[in-house]
Amino acid sequence: MDEIVNEPAVAYQKRRYTVEEYLEMEKEATVKHEYYQGEIFAMSGASYNHNILFSNIFLAVGNKLKGKLCRIFGSDMRMNIPENSLFTYPDISIYCNDIKHIDIDEETFILPTVIIEILSPSTKNYDRGKKFNLYKDIPLLKEYIMIDSESVSVEAYYINEEKNWVLNQHKEISDTLTLVSMGFDVALSDIYEHVLYNSGK
Repeated sequence: MDEIVNEPAVAYQKRRYTVEEYLEMEKEATVKHEYYQGEIFAMSGASYNHNILFSNIFLAVGNKLKGKLCRIFGSDMRMNIPENSLFTYPDISIYCNDIKHIDIDEETFILPTVIIEILSPSTKNYDRGKKFNLYKDIPLLKEYIMIDSESVSVEAYYINEEKNWVLNQHKEISDTLTLVSMGFDVALSDIYEHVLYNSGK
């Protein structure tokens, strides 16, 4: 889990914490933290590109969701995976049908349908590796999409009919991202509008 932090708060390393203690601490915290198996980790701040990408994706996907029984949320929406204990704040999450919270906290939600993470140099290894493995424990998760903040690169995983994760990768600005479970497309040119990325030229 150390990939997600630059300098974890020392006080959080002194001992293991219960879920109840973590949730109480989050109420007073000025930055967001992840919780995993008793340990608490500070989450890193967002760059200019990260914020532009977030706005672009949120608007593009949000407009496509109009009229559907799904809601889109940003990184202030705390999510829990009871199957492995992770509490985290995905950059973007989509919840369909009934939105359920955990019993002990009405501000922590479970069972998203789609998760979108914006990759940064300090988080990309974690988001692609251990975090993806933890996300796979979500029973109703159908898609996991990672969008790079430094170059045009989108890794879109979805679950096929055989319950296997399948990767669709996009590296051209002319490409189109398909959200398979949602039934619509989003142009990469819309996702990366105004983003200062490395074209590779």
